[in-house]
Amino acid sequence: MSQHSRHQEIVKWVIQHGYANIDDLAQHFSVTPQTIRRDLNSLANNGKIVRYHGGAVSQTSTQNTAYHTRQIMQLNEKKRIAKQLVTYIPNHASLFINIGTTTETVAKALLKHQGLKIITNNIHVASLFCNKTDFEVILAGGQLRQPDGGIVGQATVEFIQQFKVDFGIIGISGIDADGALLDFDYQEVKVSQAIINNSRAVFLAADQSKFGRNAVVRLGHITQVSKVFTDYCPFPKLKQRLNDCEVELIEC
Repeated sequence: MSQHSRHQEIVKWVIQHGYANIDDLAQHFSVTPQTIRRDLNSLANNGKIVRYHGGAVSQTSTQNTAYHTRQIMQLNEKKRIAKQLVTYIPNHASLFINIGTTTETVAKALLKHQGLKIITNNIHVASLFCNKTDFEVILAGGQLRQPDGGIVGQATVEFIQQFKVDFGIIGISGIDADGALLDFDYQEVKVSQAIINNSRAVFLAADQSKFGRNAVVRLGHITQVSKVFTDYCPFPKLKQRLNDCEVELIEC
């Protein structure tokens, strides 16, 4: 297969699956990982994909990756982020947890805590805590978004606005180089904005694949959060902006 044909097939693969892992692509095309890295770098430079450590994601700004695919993307990085984040959550705290596979990983890491009060619009998060009898779990009402188990809509926003909690734990689909927080569903964004506005401290959990990723709906700005938990932030200017705004960046 020529390089041009392989590039076309790689772009198709990324669009279909939402992301591409270097090892999987190397095996599929029977080439070395080094060749795939060069391919991905070239495609990223031409704006065809978004590059991240270990692979690439789709450039589209209008459609999110399928939920089952997001569950396994950057899973080890998400676990490291979750493990670090939960050390900042004391027992007997109150918190919001929003929609997303990263926040679901954080929820799993909270299972060893005691006496938490959790308000969530994520049915997967709520189900994780079913056997935690010392947790109080409040599930927001609203419209169920299939298949990711998110609950959204104006009723959800109004429900969230009834509370004022210690910590809001949020995920995000994309972070622009200028610090804009981006997502795909305006209804989900409205709920996340309500969480930010009704939390005393906001923790953003986002692996490095989210930096530079496009999404069509603006949620807010990264300087609105208290702490950013990631495996790596690739934007030096954004790091400086966070430091200037006294937002703690924790690279796990």
